[in-house]
Amino acid sequence: MFDFIRKHTKILMGVLFLVILPSFVFLGLDGYNKSKDQSAKVAKVDGKDILQSEWDRAHQREMDQLRNSMPNLDPKLMDSPEARYASLERLVRERVIAAAAEKFKLTTSNERLARELQQSPEIASLRRPDGSMDMERYRQLLAPQGMTPDMFEANIRTDLSNRQVMVGVGASGFATNSAADIALNAYFEKREIQLVRFNAADFAAKLNPTDAELEQFYKANEKLFQAPEQASIEYVLLDMDGVTKSISVNPADLKTYYEQNIQRFEGERRASHILIASPKSAPAADREKAKAKAQELLALVKKSPDTFADVARKNSQDPGSAVKGGDLDFFARGSMVKPFEDAVFGMKKGEISDVVESEFGYHVIKLTDIKQRSFEELRPELEAAMKKQEAQKKFTDSADIFTNAVYEQAESLKPAADKLKLEIKTSANVTRQPQVGATGVLANPKFLNALFAPDAIEKKRNTEAIEVGPSQLASGRIVQYAAAHTRPLAEVKDVVRQRWTAQRAAEEARKEGIAKLAAWKAAPTSATGLAAPVVVSREQTQKLPIPVIDAALRADASTLPAFAGVDLGSQGYAIVKVEKVVPRDAPVEAAVKQQRDQYAQWWTSAESLAYYNSLKDRFKAEILAPKPAPAKANAEEVVTQ
Repeated sequence: MFDFIRKHTKILMGVLFLVILPSFVFLGLDGYNKSKDQSAKVAKVDGKDILQSEWDRAHQREMDQLRNSMPNLDPKLMDSPEARYASLERLVRERVIAAAAEKFKLTTSNERLARELQQSPEIASLRRPDGSMDMERYRQLLAPQGMTPDMFEANIRTDLSNRQVMVGVGASGFATNSAADIALNAYFEKREIQLVRFNAADFAAKLNPTDAELEQFYKANEKLFQAPEQASIEYVLLDMDGVTKSISVNPADLKTYYEQNIQRFEGERRASHILIASPKSAPAADREKAKAKAQELLALVKKSPDTFADVARKNSQDPGSAVKGGDLDFFARGSMVKPFEDAVFGMKKGEISDVVESEFGYHVIKLTDIKQRSFEELRPELEAAMKKQEAQKKFTDSADIFTNAVYEQAESLKPAADKLKLEIKTSANVTRQPQVGATGVLANPKFLNALFAPDAIEKKRNTEAIEVGPSQLASGRIVQYAAAHTRPLAEVKDVVRQRWTAQRAAEEARKEGIAKLAAWKAAPTSATGLAAPVVVSREQTQKLPIPVIDAALRADASTLPAFAGVDLGSQGYAIVKVEKVVPRDAPVEAAVKQQRDQYAQWWTSAESLAYYNSLKDRFKAEILAPKPAPAKANAEEVVTQ
């Protein structure tokens, strides 16, 4: 049946159109919009559901932002169950704060919005010399994000309103010096300890399991000896880099492009100026007087342009350039203050500007030369720009061809590869979860999930076109598949022996350690075999395991010596003997202030978290999606007192 559908897509599209159109006429759009309502509910805030689709979009936005800011970041870290759940928690936080802002009627004025926008370098750069906004460039800046200026400003306004919810707590948090000192003295306290370790490795050498014990362990822990499902696959990748490499630029077109866009490739400018100094902090009357002087000199040099250098020598208040007739030599964009630079790069050679105001005062400028970048100098840059333009157009067309080809001819990737001249790549032992060291397509969870979908496994059809990165589409198919299975005991007997020995050795070490701990607590003077005393603290760990340091600092020091046991998991067991408490060293004054400030920040963060938790309760925030189980540690570490 599905083969018929794939081969007669166009016919069925017509039939479906005739079937669906009357449904819209009689039922309206509402019935079809209900499909969104059937999406799984993953959380709830203030009586409103958060759907799986909203969670997916929020997580994808975060992944895209991370990829853009850190291109080399491991994709597995971004799309792990833990990372996805963290995205949901942040989405819930956004909804809680938005609900609070609405409930508390927090709004943002036009003036506050304008100040916020002006603080953005990207937005500020859109201002013309007269202060007005270049709306065309503004729209162009936002278009790639799918937003209009109104949509963007509405988002900023909402964000500013939402910020007000938490700013009251965050801005008012403080901690007294006495409270900070008490907490910090306890935190940085030192203790003199002795340590004895019961290493699992020492007990392992004494163990010799029987075949019956190994078989019993194997049967009780079959999941430890499973071979994961694996597949040999082939896949194709359509990406912008590949498309760009396939494009060649005609030299004549390159030359034409240069000539048509020559103004875009600004070279250096050489200018002379006359400065009448008047900083912005000067009284208004002084500023007006300076401006009038500049206008007087402007009229003079406009009347006799050839006298510009002489006028500059006699009147310019820029000591560096006045002696050279105002000459500033050649400079590129970014070398001068913005009003000066904008004026210069908008002038023609030999032209004299009007009076230009800057933070230094008032300038009269003459553009004396232009050093234009040559075609040959710009050739690599021009070629890259043209290739990028062509690649963007070609990728869009190729993406449609790719998407249709892998779907309509789903039994093979060859038709899509032949049409677009793509390489069919292969890989063996691919698993449902990205493997350690996997990169690119084989590290993409979305691609792997599609590859191991039941239909793809059973019928070995192409996956749909999967977006695996910015401007990257992939499709794959399973060639051979092996289901997950428990490996035979004979095959894994050595591994079983290693695991049995490691587990039993840790148990024996723990058993002996706990017995010694009980005996030494009952008779402290009987403790033997302890290492030489060392002083430890959170700052000076002496390279000891963190659980040992925690046990030493948490031990009740009201009666000394004090003993604490530390379960080091697969490494064994340790006993800590606390001999004495050592006060922290008196910190220098600068460190005291820094530590008190840090404590105040911790305290404020705790208050902010408590306030947010109260808002969660008030607006009945609830996450319905199950929280991922924490990654199992190699060894559980438990402190016993």
